[in-house]
Amino acid sequence: MIFAIDVGNSNIVIGMVENGEICNTVRFHTDPRETATEHIIKLRQITDFYGLDPTAFEGSILSSVVPRVTEPLKTAAEKLTGKRAMVVGPGIKTGLNLRVDEPGSVAADLIVGGVAATAYYGAPAIVIEMRTATTLTVVDKHNCFRGGVIVPGVKLSYGALSAGASLLPDVSILPPKRVVGGNTVDCMRSGAVYGTAAMLDGMIERMEAELGYPCTVVATGGLAKDIIPCCKRPGIIVDGELLLRGLWVLFQKNR
Repeated sequence: MIFAIDVGNSNIVIGMVENGEICNTVRFHTDPRETATEHIIKLRQITDFYGLDPTAFEGSILSSVVPRVTEPLKTAAEKLTGKRAMVVGPGIKTGLNLRVDEPGSVAADLIVGGVAATAYYGAPAIVIEMRTATTLTVVDKHNCFRGGVIVPGVKLSYGALSAGASLLPDVSILPPKRVVGGNTVDCMRSGAVYGTAAMLDGMIERMEAELGYPCTVVATGGLAKDIIPCCKRPGIIVDGELLLRGLWVLFQKNR
């Protein structure tokens, strides 16, 4: 069993993975101020809760887009398990050829998503991650990571809209019954859900036209399960544990 740890701007997701199966998943808020000791306490509480011996773990692998969290959490995982923790970044074997302008600047979660999508669903693939930002990235038919698109995340966008417009409330991101809203809340929800779905449909169509062939489309992130069903593009796969799967694949490639 390993710790697969995905550090996002909003949340840290920790999966305990054994033989490729995600046994348990824990999510908590990302706090860059937390120390290695505080992370150790949290990890210890998790293993105690599930009745697991952390020293029996094979190791850990960490993907992070929050640099201030990376080292303390890596240290915590190493001290708890007594084994080296891998960090997704330059030098790690991915199986992908990074055909982008600045390979070292590609965020770790995008690499992990590309690795997971191609390993589990095949290339070419378009990977949608609906997190603090909404991203669409492409792995082409030659297993080359080609880059993609970054859009402000839905919750971030509508939180800013509510904060900046006095008459607009803070709304939960849920699909309304109709596209044409009959009140302010439904109008905002329609924009958030159906507007985002239409954007995804359009971007997928443009990406495939630019590539010259169709792709498998895989989506992950907290809002994917609510927004992807509203897309007109058929066959989009929703995999809420895509990044944990990718971390397992990378651990196997680099163990």
